[in-house]
Amino acid sequence: MKKILVVEDELAYLKLLNSQLTEKGYQVIEAVDGKQGLEKAKSENPDLILLDIRMPVMDGMAMLDLLRKEEASKNTKVIILTNLEPDEKIIKEVVQDQPSYYFVKSDIQFDDLLEKIKELLAS
Repeated sequence: MKKILVVEDELAYLKLLNSQLTEKGYQVIEAVDGKQGLEKAKSENPDLILLDIRMPVMDGMAMLDLLRKEEASKNTKVIILTNLEPDEKIIKEVVQDQPSYYFVKSDIQFDDLLEKIKELLAS
């Protein structure tokens, strides 16, 4: 069973992703901020991380940066989910920290996200 870490501070969205992904047969681990997400990424070694950018305590970009500095997690697959429209600064940071994909929450359908998850976990 593939393990997905969902790092999201919007609790309703976190629960929605958890229930939908669990229903599809994935093991879901939850974190509500980047600090907790980084700790769980290190301890749980997920196959994929769904990562929000704007969060309390530590934002997603800081978490991703620290994740990429660790030998064990530098190649972990990451999909960024955010309410932020990509601007030049965000895109530069995203490209630098090599997430696998970037989705704007308001623009995405769950089926599109699920297809990307399947594709990344199959590779």
